[in-house]
Amino acid sequence: MPVFIIAALIVLAIVGIAVFYAGAPPDINIQISMPAIGKRTPVTIGVAEPKRGLTRVRVELIQDGNSAVLDEKNYKPSTQIPFLGSKTEKDTLAVVAGLETLPELKGGQAIIRVTAGRAGTWLRSPSDVVEELTMPVRLTPPSLQVTSTQIYVTQGGSEAVTYRVGESAVLDGVRAGERWFPGYPLPGGGPNDRFALFAVPYDMSTLDVRLVAEDAAGNTAEAGFISNFTRRRLRTDTIQVSDAFLNKVVPPILSQTPEIREQGTLLDSYIMINRELRESNAETIQALMENSQKSFLWSRPFLMMPNSKATAGFAERRTYIYQGREIDLQDHLGIDLAQVRQAPIPAANDGVIVLARFLGIYGNAVVIDHGYGLMTIYGHLSSIGVTEGQKVERGETIGRTGETGLAGGDHLHYCTLLAGLPVDPIEWSDGSWIKNRIAAKIAFKFEQ
Repeated sequence: MPVFIIAALIVLAIVGIAVFYAGAPPDINIQISMPAIGKRTPVTIGVAEPKRGLTRVRVELIQDGNSAVLDEKNYKPSTQIPFLGSKTEKDTLAVVAGLETLPELKGGQAIIRVTAGRAGTWLRSPSDVVEELTMPVRLTPPSLQVTSTQIYVTQGGSEAVTYRVGESAVLDGVRAGERWFPGYPLPGGGPNDRFALFAVPYDMSTLDVRLVAEDAAGNTAEAGFISNFTRRRLRTDTIQVSDAFLNKVVPPILSQTPEIREQGTLLDSYIMINRELRESNAETIQALMENSQKSFLWSRPFLMMPNSKATAGFAERRTYIYQGREIDLQDHLGIDLAQVRQAPIPAANDGVIVLARFLGIYGNAVVIDHGYGLMTIYGHLSSIGVTEGQKVERGETIGRTGETGLAGGDHLHYCTLLAGLPVDPIEWSDGSWIKNRIAAKIAFKFEQ
């Protein structure tokens, strides 16, 4: 082939690339998990262009001539010569649309606009690709009215509140610091009447408790409702850790907890158990709350193990000492009750067994669901006499005391749980307290 023809073909190829090898139209995907834009609404933007890659992406929120740029990114596409140069074929942008990002936003409708550029050539600048999503705007939170009075709560203790929410509410309950206590339909009440069993965490010394109602757009109404709050000083105790104790408790826990590993020495393994495994056990207990039955399964005060002596109280901050030095600091969240060795343990109240197995620091343990997130836990058992899913009655034997887990001697670790949070069990054993603080506000069968 003559040289001039080859040269001509090369020129034509270069011209073709210069004219035609522009970027493809980017694919844009706008995802919003809420049915409306509220004060602060998360939006996820997916963009992709595999041919020459992305060049620029701009995300805006627009309403009635007002706009706000939620995010803007620039990219370097590949060269006009095919297969040369690096490129970003796809990206995901997480933005927030709402009143916080566009202060002029008001009720009605607004547009989320995504503009994606295309890689050009020496002779061609293709148009941007624009994708829009029109969404309703809702900025008014649900109505929220407290309907109960005289709510007195103690640090580490429980209470109940009744309230009424607006039709738009999709989530309601009590927020106490980082803890959440969900609301439920009020027995015998109207369609918007609700109640929540809640607690002030044992380690919350400054009251931070609010009743909350939220709509589908994330608009939130809050209300204070506590009449009186009693602070309680955290008790302290010192635990002497001996080599004999380490030899007694560490190997059995390691052998029955395959998800944790030996740390080289008994002491290091013990510290890991006392910290990380304790936290993991708390997460396991918290997860049980998700399947708590939405009804009152009990009707009488909660039983303590009869003829027993309390050897440790609720919410004690323990300092652990080994050979004269401090090795750990943890909170004991329950009551230790001792009687005779392998004494029978009664179910504190009617309910359903939701856990009956070895559970780390608790050793052989049983957890009973009493409904609406209220549970009781029994730890350090020598034997378990019930199975998960079994219904039990108040006073029925569920096992026998022992010294499994992190127990130095034969006893029962007992505690009440509310939405997974350990709370003072003494209150729930007091019929007068239940009558005045719970039953007086919520219509359910209760026999003092």
